[in-house]
Amino acid sequence: MSYKNTKKSSKGSPRSSKQGGRSGARMNAKSTKQQKPDFTKAAKPVKVKKPKKTAADSEHTQVIQWYPGHMTKTKRRIEKDLKLVDAVAEIIDARIPISSRNPDIASLTTGKPRIVLLNKCDMADRSSTAKWVEYLRSENVRAIPVDCKSGRGVDKFVPVLSELLSKRIESYKAKGMINPTMRVMIVGIPNVGKSTFINRISKKNKAVSADRPGVTRGNQWFTVAKGFEMLDTPGVLWPKFEDQTVGERLAFTGAIKSDVMDTELLAVRLLDLLKELDTPEFKERYKLSDDDLKMQSYELLELIAKHRGMLISGGEPDTERAAYTLLDEFRAAKLGRVTLELP
Repeated sequence: MSYKNTKKSSKGSPRSSKQGGRSGARMNAKSTKQQKPDFTKAAKPVKVKKPKKTAADSEHTQVIQWYPGHMTKTKRRIEKDLKLVDAVAEIIDARIPISSRNPDIASLTTGKPRIVLLNKCDMADRSSTAKWVEYLRSENVRAIPVDCKSGRGVDKFVPVLSELLSKRIESYKAKGMINPTMRVMIVGIPNVGKSTFINRISKKNKAVSADRPGVTRGNQWFTVAKGFEMLDTPGVLWPKFEDQTVGERLAFTGAIKSDVMDTELLAVRLLDLLKELDTPEFKERYKLSDDDLKMQSYELLELIAKHRGMLISGGEPDTERAAYTLLDEFRAAKLGRVTLELP
């Protein structure tokens, strides 16, 4: 609503015959002053209480889809730029190796030598990561566990890439090309660590990175070693998740923006998995007993809120705040080294 300035100049203003000149003007001014609203006392916002989640809520996955328009453009660009590269390096999340692999990438990169980097291996279960490396090897795909933030395993990339492209390098040299430059395309879903990997291996901070999806928007070339260049590409998902648990697991790890989902329900679903895994770090961090893990997951979320002192008016547990905390601490590996998918 807009308000117009209705105040008139006193000079030449007409007097009301009914109010009796100046006394009437004083009465009008007094009356107006009394009617003037007091903006100094702001009304307190009323918090609308959300319907309480129930055990039935945790039995159903929520439909999660996040496919911004730029991802369609990215997919077309990847397909176009493949002719410029000799190999493809795909970065996946070691905690969810199935859900973090874009099925479109496999079809797009058919015929190109591929390396899979199991990133965030420091957050995943060690034995599970080893099983994934062996499984991918059985599929004729070279896999390297890496932690892009600390640099663990990153030094193995160039030697493996050299071995993978050895025949191609020899072929180029046979044609008279001295010290040919091999080019590799880096691909993966959003927030999986592509830019962090490039910054680490190129020893420069040129690739824009952040702990949220959708940061890299354009293709960029980087020199990663003598005779090797890498093409960075924006993270890309696929238009529809056939299995909604895939969307959930991507949301657990932060590959999908949190504003497109019900955070409390997502936390409840994560608790379903954490109860089964029963890691010591999870129980210790939230002071949970074995009997506590027998609770329905929403009740457990309420208990976590109470243990952390997350309460709202009336002493009710603030489950929304507890849900955000649970997801943040899972993504930071404060609940133990967890792998949610096995080969």
